[in-house]
Formats: sequence, structure tokens, C-alpha cells
Amino acid sequence: MNRYFATSPRGLENLLAEELAALGAAQVKAAAGGVEFAGDWPVCYRANLESRIATRILWFAAKAPYTREEDIYRLALAQRWPDWFPVTRTLRVVTTATKSPLRSIDFVTLRVKDAVCDRFRAQGGERPSVDTREPDVRIHVYLTESECSLYIDTSGAPLWQRGLRQASVEAPLKENLAAGILKLTGWQPGTPLVDPMCGSGTFLLEAVQMALDRAPGLGRSFAFEKLTPFDALAWSRLRAAAEARCRPAQPLPIWGSDRDERAVRATRRNLQEAGFGNAAKVTSADMLTLEKPADAGILVANPPYGERIGEQEELAAFYPQLGAALKRHWSGWNCYFFTADTRLPKGVGLKPSRKTPLFNGALECRLYEIKMVAGSNRKPRESGGQADAGG
Repeated sequence: MNRYFATSPRGLENLLAEELAALGAAQVKAAAGGVEFAGDWPVCYRANLESRIATRILWFAAKAPYTREEDIYRLALAQRWPDWFPVTRTLRVVTTATKSPLRSIDFVTLRVKDAVCDRFRAQGGERPSVDTREPDVRIHVYLTESECSLYIDTSGAPLWQRGLRQASVEAPLKENLAAGILKLTGWQPGTPLVDPMCGSGTFLLEAVQMALDRAPGLGRSFAFEKLTPFDALAWSRLRAAAEARCRPAQPLPIWGSDRDERAVRATRRNLQEAGFGNAAKVTSADMLTLEKPADAGILVANPPYGERIGEQEELAAFYPQLGAALKRHWSGWNCYFFTADTRLPKGVGLKPSRKTPLFNGALECRLYEIKMVAGSNRKPRESGGQADAGG
């Protein structure tokens, strides 16, 4: 059995571990920034094809202690790279370090690249070419304080690149983070879902794919297809099974809206080009006046964070209006707001029932759960304290 490490957005490791176990992975163990697991090659193919949360699936090659760069060079030189990919494949080495005592990470990258090329040259007289932009093979070097691990990337482009979102607006959420947030809300296909600040429609696209049981990797290729152990027959069977399972697009209880007409156009275009044009309803509307489309459901939104002072002032004025709109229009709904702005709960005057720490890249965020209790629509207390959700 091969060993792998699946990377993911920080905060979603446990969800990814559950997902990989359901996809047939063995020896699953969540770690900081991802999940270790084991399996044969079809498990690796399936994880790439079907994981909604992973960023990359890395195939473990070797691990050893080190004290200097030459230890890492020797570890890389000892590996059977020519057995794993042909010399005609282009190459890139990527190094990540946590608490490494070495002075230059770039020098480590260079020494690993030299070791791989030296191994090829010693075995066949030729060396692979380097391509830092679109390589066929990525070798990942991970350094802790005292250990070096080597991996071969089986994904290629990061897995959040589903190949679906053609149009985007400012700072769109990555697809795997959006999928993880949807899972954290407890949303299930068939339950009404609304994104009232839909941007380019990432939450909607992910929800539609879940509802139609469409594997997120069906529209793209993967780096494992360029490795020597690639089993084309096993891969074609897995793809065919995933395609056969996918339900045809149909109208679903999924709604999106945005007050920015450009965002509405981008979302409609993305749904249309993905083949989901009729699956979700998208309108131009302001969150503050939007009415709920059903008695109960899930509202999920990624409001602006307000990184500049003028934007922060706008948000400070917007939050009380948002709280009033939630009380007026969304009783019976569970509402989720993903933001880096910790002022949101106090600003809206509603106490979250849950706060989940997540990272959007390096930015620490929270997913706030606010349950709007049906039938409770009192005005907030005059004292300025936080009211319970719904009143």
C-alpha cells in the first residue's frame, strides 16, 4: 500500500479525514494542514476525483532526519525517481518548512532538484528539464525542525480548481473551502439553501454538484496520469462509475443573489457554462430586503471583511441593519456567516450558537452559526447587549 498526505484548508482536517475514509482510504489520521492515509493507486485516483475538501494528494516517497543540506541531497539522490516518471517529464521542486534551522529554503529546493537530475543522469545518461510554471511532475519537500519528507504530487493543479468557474469577481472563495463550509453547516441536498451575497457563485456551484452527486474532478486532468505506475484501465473505470452516478441538472431549492449586478452575471455565467443553468435561481437583490423562499433552510454568506478603514466604517453601519433583516425575514432559518471580522456577532446583535475557526489561506476567519428561532421576532434590547438569535 502507498502512503499519502492530503493537504487542505486549515480547520477542515477532521472533515477531510471523514471524507477520505468514506472514499476507501485506510490508516486515516488528521494532522495540522491535512490528513495522512494509505491505499492502493485506485484510492489515490478516487481521492483526487471525488474529494471536495482536499487541496492536493501527495504520494509519500521517503523520510529521514537531517542536520544540513547535504543530508537532504543524499536522501533525494537515493530515491528511485526514474521508476516513478520518465525523463521526458518536466519537473518542479517545491519546499515547505516549519521551524527548519537551515538558512535558505531556496538552496534546499536547488539541492533536491540537483539530486533528482543526478539520479536520472547516473541511471540513463539524461536528466529531466525544469518547468516552474506548468510542470508535469511536482516534488514536494517538507522540512520540520529535524526531519525531511519527500512527496510526489498526484494532483497537478490544486484540487479546488474544478474547471467550472470561468467568471469571477473580487477575492472569490476557493471551492474546497466553500465545500467544507457547506458541510459544516450540516446542509443536505434537498434542504433549501440561500447565498444572499453570492459573488461569483462558489457556494452555489459546490451545492449543486453535491445535490447532483457530481464528482468535483470530472472536468479536469491530474498529475498521476503522467506517472509511470499509472493504471489507465483502473482510472477509466473510476471515471465511468462517477459519470454514471451523476444526476442530470434539474431545478433545485438553491437560491443566490447579490446587489452587485456584475456578481449576478458572473454567477449565472458560471452555472450556465458548468451545465447547471436551471439548477439554481440567481437574482439581483439586496440582502437587507431579501425574503426567505421557504419556511426553513440554510443561509450561508461570505460578507466583505472590511480591510480598509472606510470599509470598516461601512460594515459597522451595515451590521445592525443585517441583524434587523435577519429578525424580520429569516425566522426558522439557520444562518452562517464566514468572515475574518470578529465584530460581526456584536454588530448584528445576535449571539452565535457556534463559532468554528477556519483559515482562508493565511487569514484567520470564523464561521458563525446564528439560529433564527421561528416565532421570535422581538426588537433588540435597548441596553445595547446582544439579543439571543431571533430576539
